[in-house]
Amino acid sequence: MDSDTQLTRYFAGIWPHLDEHARRLIAASKAVELGYGGISQVSRACGLSRVTLTKGVEELHSAPLAPGRVRREGGGRHALTANDPGLVRALDGMVEPTARGDPESVLRWTCKSTRTLAAELTAQRHPISHTKVAELLRQDGYSLQSNRKTEEGEDHPDRDAQFRHINRAVKAALRAGEPVISVDTKKKELIGNYENRGRQWRPTGTPEKVNGHDFPGPEVPRAYPYGIYDLGRNTGFVNVGTDHDTGAFAVASIRGWWRTEGRRLYRTSGRLLITADGGGSNGWRLRLWKWELQRLADETRLALAVCHFPPGTSKWNKVEHRLFSFISSNWRGEPLCDYETAVRLIAATTTAKGLRVTCRLDHRKYPVGRKITDEAMGQVNLRPDKFHGEWNYTILPAEQRKM
Repeated sequence: MDSDTQLTRYFAGIWPHLDEHARRLIAASKAVELGYGGISQVSRACGLSRVTLTKGVEELHSAPLAPGRVRREGGGRHALTANDPGLVRALDGMVEPTARGDPESVLRWTCKSTRTLAAELTAQRHPISHTKVAELLRQDGYSLQSNRKTEEGEDHPDRDAQFRHINRAVKAALRAGEPVISVDTKKKELIGNYENRGRQWRPTGTPEKVNGHDFPGPEVPRAYPYGIYDLGRNTGFVNVGTDHDTGAFAVASIRGWWRTEGRRLYRTSGRLLITADGGGSNGWRLRLWKWELQRLADETRLALAVCHFPPGTSKWNKVEHRLFSFISSNWRGEPLCDYETAVRLIAATTTAKGLRVTCRLDHRKYPVGRKITDEAMGQVNLRPDKFHGEWNYTILPAEQRKM
């Protein structure tokens, strides 16, 4: 048996038991032992390149690597995102306008395929493969699905056009340094020793004990968390109501955010852009919502621009994905025994991307059934946009009313 065959069998026997670093050192040691021509001979026998074996020989005469490392610091190919810092921002800009998903889950999905996204990025001078696009999307909490529409109630013919309108309005406001907030009421929560879905780490065999049924009467207190998500600063503000979720409560929550954070952060701004669902306490048909916004505009002297999502598309609202989903994850498996517990858990919500949340408890009364007369609505200084003025409008302070 010739020496090359023996060497090949030698490496074949030990190769499966070694990591990259050990393979490199053992192969380099064997090449040094063989002397002249040893690097070429070992390269043919084990499959490592001559360059790798040469580096291995250098490592034999250098200080050992730190435990757990297979290369020295800085070794290997740099990450694509390090060589192209604008790649992630460009990808996020492509998928964010069409991002979908369960609002109570951190999982999102996009209706654009990875090959389509890779082609668009490459055309924008961000060369990338479709497999790398998939990896980046997974890291950002996306799950890829086929290019199909989903049934989410009745589709309005201008649904996609409204999405694009909202996206343009948000981008323009952020470029101008104006505040942009996404608002909505999270689903109401029972306050008491009731089951909260999800699991948490506890000693084995010691689950949290809760009531055996979830059919409370009207006397059981409820929490109504109204969320305000600041798109430009990645911060959340949650007003936990204890009475009713009404238009007055919704605007009072926005007022609380402005007094607590907004006016300090946006001292010179004269405009606030609000993105909201089309229904509920901040619905576009609700007179009380608009009447209360007029009061807020008069108090703050802000022009309040509002963009509503079209019917059946509440899942696209940023506050759902960027705030509510993480609150649900943070308090999973934890009974909300009292209001203070709910506030504490909401305020403790953070993310790896730096989300911070402020939370307060609101014990004020917000009676249901309030009627806003035609005369009162006539005092609302509302300017509808040219495109779907019922969904997109601006409420100006009364002092800016045209004579």
